[in-house]
Amino acid sequence: MILSDAEILKHIENGDIVIKPYDQHNLGSNSYDVHLSKHLAQYDDTVLDARKHNEVTHFDIPEEGYILQPGQLYLGSTLEYTETHKHVPFLEGKSSTGRLGIDIHATAGKGDVGFMGHWTLEISVSKPVRIYAGMPIGQIIYYVVAGETINPYNTKKSAKYHDQEALPKESMMWKNSF
Repeated sequence: MILSDAEILKHIENGDIVIKPYDQHNLGSNSYDVHLSKHLAQYDDTVLDARKHNEVTHFDIPEEGYILQPGQLYLGSTLEYTETHKHVPFLEGKSSTGRLGIDIHATAGKGDVGFMGHWTLEISVSKPVRIYAGMPIGQIIYYVVAGETINPYNTKKSAKYHDQEALPKESMMWKNSF
């Protein structure tokens, strides 16, 4: 079951959902619109290795925007900081974003109960497109969890992306054992 706008508001008021900054105009009938922060990153190496820490270079989107190129992976982040204590948040692209050929996540659209932080976006484009800091980039949908959560994300020792800051976070796959 997906939360309606009235339910999202109820859970914001009781602290189960936190969105900062919050703006009533971004609340849809069953989702909340999030925006692109000014921060982007790209990996330094042309070949990434799942067993090593792949370093990134961070940069800011200039006032005049930044042109994303096809065949490149960009890491971005949401302007909004969110916390979800009782629901599973899903981050999806907006239709207007998709119609510009912008994908905002490769595989990581689902959050976990207990996630707290800014969302890192795995951005790719089908053709060159100019983007701007503050533009609407996606929407968060909140799903009801059946049953009690025994191990929320913010209490897991293995949580690699807990308290995610405003800068996009590179892959922490190298911290896994395989």
